[in-house]
Amino acid sequence: MAVFNYVAVDQNGSSSNGSVEAESQEQALALLGQRGLMVSEISPSREAPSAGKAGGGAGKKKKKGKKGFNIEIGGGPNSEDISIFTRQMATLVQAGLPLLRSLEVMTKQQEKKPKFKEMLEKISEKVSSGGNLSDGLATYPKTFDNLYVNMVRAGEAGGVLELVLDRLSQFQEKSIRTIKKVKSAMIYPSVIMFVAVVIVTLLMMVVVPQFEAIFQQMLRGAPLPGPTQVVINISELFSGHPILVLGGMGGTVFGLFMFKQTKKGSRVFDWLGLHVPAIRDVISKSNISRITRTFGTLLSSGVPILQALQITRDTLNNSYFAEAINNIHDSVRDGEAMATQMEREDVFPTMVSSMVEIGEETGELPAMLTRIADNYDEDVDNAVAGMVSLIEPVMIVFLAVVVGFIVIALFLPIVKIIETIGK
Repeated sequence: MAVFNYVAVDQNGSSSNGSVEAESQEQALALLGQRGLMVSEISPSREAPSAGKAGGGAGKKKKKGKKGFNIEIGGGPNSEDISIFTRQMATLVQAGLPLLRSLEVMTKQQEKKPKFKEMLEKISEKVSSGGNLSDGLATYPKTFDNLYVNMVRAGEAGGVLELVLDRLSQFQEKSIRTIKKVKSAMIYPSVIMFVAVVIVTLLMMVVVPQFEAIFQQMLRGAPLPGPTQVVINISELFSGHPILVLGGMGGTVFGLFMFKQTKKGSRVFDWLGLHVPAIRDVISKSNISRITRTFGTLLSSGVPILQALQITRDTLNNSYFAEAINNIHDSVRDGEAMATQMEREDVFPTMVSSMVEIGEETGELPAMLTRIADNYDEDVDNAVAGMVSLIEPVMIVFLAVVVGFIVIALFLPIVKIIETIGK
């Protein structure tokens, strides 16, 4: 028997660490899963096994544990691959095919994706050795996140794995569709911005220097109008120090990216996302849609409410919404109704908290959350369309103003030259 150290989260959302005796890591994961623990890290202990060690640390506070030896294969499947895999697995299991046989069928279909095939082969080995499917999926956290693993685990515990896989596939398909809609909507504004940058760069590096030579020859040192001098100075900077200009642009973008990676920077960008008129509706409604659909899917799959709230929080990218869900988690843990705390959170509209309250009172909270998500999916589509309709004229006006300023600045000296020739 070997000893394995683990870090896990129980059904109440509390973190703990400890150790467990088992023949193998797969058996250790299975034992911990039977205790209702969601393992995030597990590694073999160098200490000798002892009776007092088996599961002895279940009540300890979480410390900075050692990382497990399960290394996920880089360049694995993308979100669409996982969605297709989940849909096909649901179909096979619903058709009555045994789980292990279903995994074998899915593994054979991945000939063109060897890394994904290797993942499925190792997951099949765990299942064939007596482990659960969720335990095998948990060894690849970058591919199968907490939401996926916990829903599968709940489906296995309730004997409704095929139903859970079907819900998961629907959830993933809707998420992918929403992301694609947002990306496709942003193509046109991005093209306009790219064209604007290219046009301004060409004007500054090719056109303006030729006009500058004409002005020097015709005006013979006479002072240029203010706007013209500004444009020429910028052109000289582009022409004389292109590396400096490109480096400055790249440095600005890189600096903003690095700033966003910090806690303070992420907070600033999250705040902007909820307050900038052009994008606040998209950010807010897409987060509400994701929260309600994720939470509703977890509850309907049998995941305990506190654990479902914690998993939902971990799927969010906006810190304001994550804080709101964390507050709701603490409120529910203390015995308060979910809708009561939701009403106190500014990020949730009154309509959402009211529908959640109705769902709690009628005992149909999962169905009510799904209904909210469906409504907000449509709102997200409308918000994206509204954002694009607002961004397009803004970008066009911006391009017109920039190019127009350059053209006017170049024509001012020409007018002065014509007046001088006329005299």
